[in-house]
Amino acid sequence: QVPMVESGGGLVQAGGSLRLSCAASGRTFVNSGMGWFRQAPGREREFVAAINWSCTNRYYADSLKGRCSISRDNAKNTVYLQMNSLKPEDTAVYYCAGGPRGSHRAPEYGYWGRGTQVTVSS
Repeated sequence: QVPMVESGGGLVQAGGSLRLSCAASGRTFVNSGMGWFRQAPGREREFVAAINWSCTNRYYADSLKGRCSISRDNAKNTVYLQMNSLKPEDTAVYYCAGGPRGSHRAPEYGYWGRGTQVTVSS
C-alpha cells in the first residue's frame, strides 16, 4: 500500500492557481504532521508548507508566504496545498510528507509521496 499519493499538479499560466491534494493511508496520517516540499530540476528539495495534526500550527516558506495555504481533512486522510499567484519559479515536483509533527525539516518526515509535477508558464 502506497502511504501517500499526490494529485492536482499540472500546467498553469503565471498568475494562476492550483490545489494539490495528498491522500494518505490512515497509518501515515492519523496523529501525524504533514508537509509539502518541492524540488526543481538541478536544485535541492525545499520546504513549502507544514501543518500539525490539530491544525493549530501552520508554517510556510518565505518564498510562498501569502500565496499558498495548507489545510487538512482528517476525516478523509487528506492534506491540501492551495497555491495562488503562481510564478514560473514555482515550477517543480511537489511532494507531500508525513511525520510526527508539522516541521520545515525534511529529515523529520518518515513517509513521502512520489510527487506531482507543477509547471508554471510565463
